[in-house]
Amino acid sequence: MIARCNKGLDWVGKLGAADVETQTQDHRENEQSLVFPSGEFRRRVTALQAALDAAKLHAVLLTSAPDIFYVTGFLTRFWESPARPWFVLVPHAGGPVAVIPSIGADLMRRTWVTDIRTWDAPDPADDGVSLLIDTICDLVPDTARIGVPMGLETHLRMPLADFDRVATGIAPRRFSDATGPLQCVREIKSEVEIDKIRTACGIAGQAFDRVPEFAASGRPLDAVFRDFQVALLTAGADWVSYVAGGAGQAGYRDVISPAGPVPLAQGDVLMLDTGAVREGYFCDFDRNYAVGPVSDEVRRAHAALWEATEQVLGMVRPGHLACDVHRLLRDAMSARGLAPLGGRLGHGLGVTLTEWPSFTPRDVTELREGMVLTLEPGARLGSGGLLVHEENIVLRADGAELLSPRAPRDLPEVP
Repeated sequence: MIARCNKGLDWVGKLGAADVETQTQDHRENEQSLVFPSGEFRRRVTALQAALDAAKLHAVLLTSAPDIFYVTGFLTRFWESPARPWFVLVPHAGGPVAVIPSIGADLMRRTWVTDIRTWDAPDPADDGVSLLIDTICDLVPDTARIGVPMGLETHLRMPLADFDRVATGIAPRRFSDATGPLQCVREIKSEVEIDKIRTACGIAGQAFDRVPEFAASGRPLDAVFRDFQVALLTAGADWVSYVAGGAGQAGYRDVISPAGPVPLAQGDVLMLDTGAVREGYFCDFDRNYAVGPVSDEVRRAHAALWEATEQVLGMVRPGHLACDVHRLLRDAMSARGLAPLGGRLGHGLGVTLTEWPSFTPRDVTELREGMVLTLEPGARLGSGGLLVHEENIVLRADGAELLSPRAPRDLPEVP
């Protein structure tokens, strides 16, 4: 198992304004930023640099949309185009350096980043490779270890052949795994981040309240999905990155399938699950609905899932391991006669729909104050159908604080 958070770095997600001011004076002149005040991004970068120093890394190279947004505030849907790579180098001191296609220069200049280096992309012969090599060689010593996220829940968003060219071009500098330092910092949310997630949850809550307006017996499931997305956007979501769910008699059969044209029928259980985005931050929770009368088994199971969630909401604390929460959820469901689903029963949440940790039997991540998490117990009913319940929380020193509007204990009904 890869070591993630050094015990001596428990403070890295909580640096105050004075710490940031002292350690980032060379970039103090640029006060503009997007989404958050520039001091929030300075805090993050200072924390990340402390984590890099502890891991004996001289810099970290970021290539993915969430990581680049996290340190710069560069927020755009243009990431949907795979034609261009984007790079941000965070050295062990000073501000981030953006090495990006020229099409993104104007937007990046509206962030707090001052060192922006561009090329005209896409360039099939040299798509930023030489510029990135020169930037790395300019900023880090030739003995440097440069971090790149390489572990679970990371990806390299550049051609592998170009990454190999960069690795060769910067030698004797070398790349090393930076998953631990990056995750250690990102998993602790600041209050302004928590407010963004709370806002996204409130938007989704408004959309869920409107489900009875467009979900009814005889309505095709794909039309319900589309109307749900419209409701999310109307309520204030910037975009709806994820909508899933299902419908079926005595429970649905899975929770990830796209919706089809089959109409809802009396006795169905409808579930909708969303990852709506507001200013770069996700919510992720679901709600269940009865389509007309449903069986007593379904109603009892829904109430039992609610009660199991309520029990664990009152128990989870900093210091628990992720596997402890998995056990607590399973025990709470089993005590109420439910058959828990396999797989994870919750996860982290933030600038991506799902983040680490995962509530599984094998994840030993220690939970810390400031983590935003989902509790997602699910059960298999005697009929073979599924019921899944999910809430979003932030972990405080004294326990869980709900960010999502709490689901009703009794299964709500649509016509």
